Amino acid sequence: MTENTLVVLLLILVGVGITYLIMRNANNKQFKHLESEAKAKASAIEYEAEHLLHEAKVKIQQDEVLLEKKFQDKDIDILKQKTALELELKTLSKKENEISRARKGLQKRELSLNTLENQKKEEIAKSIVLLEKAAFMTRDEAKKHLLEELKNESKLELALITQKYEKEAHLTAKKKADYILSQAVTRYAGEFAGERLMNIINLPSDEHKGRIIGKEGRNIKSLEQLLGVDIIIDETPGVILVSNFNLYRRAIATKTIELLVEDGRIHPGRIEEVHAKVESEFEEKILEEGENIVVELGLYPMAEELMRLLGRMRYRASYGQNALAHTLEVAKLGAIMAVEMGGDEKLALRAGLLHDIGKALTQEQGGNHVDLGVEVCRRHNEHPTVINAIYAHHGHEEPDGVESAAVCAADVLSASRPGARREVLESFVQRVKEVEEIALSKKGVLDAYAINAGREIRVFVDAGKIDDATVYLLSKEIAKDIENKVQYPGEIKVNVIREKREIQYAR
Repeated sequence: MTENTLVVLLLILVGVGITYLIMRNANNKQFKHLESEAKAKASAIEYEAEHLLHEAKVKIQQDEVLLEKKFQDKDIDILKQKTALELELKTLSKKENEISRARKGLQKRELSLNTLENQKKEEIAKSIVLLEKAAFMTRDEAKKHLLEELKNESKLELALITQKYEKEAHLTAKKKADYILSQAVTRYAGEFAGERLMNIINLPSDEHKGRIIGKEGRNIKSLEQLLGVDIIIDETPGVILVSNFNLYRRAIATKTIELLVEDGRIHPGRIEEVHAKVESEFEEKILEEGENIVVELGLYPMAEELMRLLGRMRYRASYGQNALAHTLEVAKLGAIMAVEMGGDEKLALRAGLLHDIGKALTQEQGGNHVDLGVEVCRRHNEHPTVINAIYAHHGHEEPDGVESAAVCAADVLSASRPGARREVLESFVQRVKEVEEIALSKKGVLDAYAINAGREIRVFVDAGKIDDATVYLLSKEIAKDIENKVQYPGEIKVNVIREKREIQYAR
């Protein structure tokens, strides 16, 4: 048993030894293999490092060559720039020397010119002295004479040029104005009826005349005192006349008397009652009529006071022309003309409607209708163009726009058309006299005659004192003075006539 155990142990030991030897031999082989691989890798790494080092050295050498070449190029450029700068400095030095020489030459020439200038002045002074002695006038007198001659010559040339261009502008403007006026007139057809100073009331019978007169004339006295009119009762059968310059007052009186005649009860108490009723109705009526006009023309809203004044203008006349009819005519004509000239139709319509609004206040308040109209329109913040149109249509201001100018033209057109207005003989004679006096006050005018109902003045001048150029200037001056000093409808033609006559006798 023991022997077997020993044998087994021995075999185990032998096996372990053999195994150790085999393992050792295998490990040695593996180690040698790993060692050889490591040596191979080390050799490869060493080779690669040497290769990289070689490449780095080559790169460094190439960079050194490039840098050296670059610095050599820069040195060459710096040298070239230095050479160029040296050449420029030499050139500048040469130019500076040339400039210095030129400056010295100029100084010499300047001295020479100053000397010559002094000599010239001395010679001119000597010549002036000789000329003054020869012409028997001083230098200032000769200068004044020469300037006067130049002024007269220029005046003639200027007058001819001005006349030429003014004529061309006048022809062009006249064609345009004729077109605009023809458009306005043909597109607006308004009725016209002259205002009378008396109203006729028809009576059912002559018995009513007695009732109107009343006992001892108390009824007619009460009527005249309350109504403020003249009641004319003559022998004409079936009618009485109501006379007054105030259309509004006359209309109220006429309506009051008609109602009294229709009622049959005529006595002072009844007269006052009917008058108060008629007056109240008229106040409502004029406001309603003003509102209707504003709405019809498309100008609403408008201040109540202005609409009331428009209605009151129905009972106001100027030179025999109804003020409201004239106002509507001006508004519509002005709007048409403003549109043709590229203006604002509504603004021109409003300005035309309000241009004579002050006439509704003149009979009660007195004063100038222009100032009254401006005051009431400003109080109600009307447009500045409306204010300007009120001023401009009587020449207090120049029109500041197309709309104001259109209203001014429409006002003249409405007032000057045939049959539109009646003129008082005295005012017509006074106007004609003023026009003639303005023409006769001018130097060189022999005679002046107003013809064609005062719409033209013929002025005869002395041909020895007035030349052709001065004729033109004189006609402009007379026309301007007439515009500034005389009030007239439409326009006045100024015709200046210059006639040269030579008379000789054969003996």
